[in-house]
Amino acid sequence: MRAGDVMTREVVTVGPETSVRDVARLMLDRRISGVPVVDGSGRLVGLVSEGDLMRRAEFMSGRPWWVGPEAPAEEVAKAYVKTHGLRAADVMSPNVVTIGEHEPLEKIAMLFEARGIKRAPVMRGSKIVGIVSRANLLQGLAASAAGGIGPDDAAIRSAIMAAASGEAGVRASLVDVTVANGIVHLWGHVASKAEQDAIRVCAECAEGVRAVHNHLRIMPPSVVALEPE
Repeated sequence: MRAGDVMTREVVTVGPETSVRDVARLMLDRRISGVPVVDGSGRLVGLVSEGDLMRRAEFMSGRPWWVGPEAPAEEVAKAYVKTHGLRAADVMSPNVVTIGEHEPLEKIAMLFEARGIKRAPVMRGSKIVGIVSRANLLQGLAASAAGGIGPDDAAIRSAIMAAASGEAGVRASLVDVTVANGIVHLWGHVASKAEQDAIRVCAECAEGVRAVHNHLRIMPPSVVALEPE
């Protein structure tokens, strides 16, 4: 399986000027652990992770632990911006590790381990087309255990997603679908029991599907209200 088989396709992003408070709220509401930062042209310029937010001055007293007593002035200044800045551009990590949509999952897992990261944007040229997290990798592993991905599995996945977001009217931005050997796993969040049932039926009706495992969770009303129509 490859990045394109398991990635979350509807990527939540923020701009460099988005406030840190709004970034934190977005991550909590969407139940995500990191969010890419893109400029006005859609170009990836950084990523804000849970770790970046945990380095805030609100959670520490005195000098940040990663800045030693003999640190040069430039390092101290950068740490101050990171811990006290009010915008996404101030706290984000600018050097983002990215992957291609055809990258094998085993290579992604090794990359995550070597770089100590939990997620990576998936790029097609300079455009973000998805994001792979550790959770996505585990979902892919679970699907692979069902018998490995077959030649028609990608088509099945595309058909399910198209039917869900089209005729079924499901807001599929937080839904992930993995397919291996005709076995479908539905992951992520939906707005209601009706949407949960609708995407399940989309999967059950898709040609070539042998079984459907529904892991979808229903979002609380307070989070649903924040979702764009």
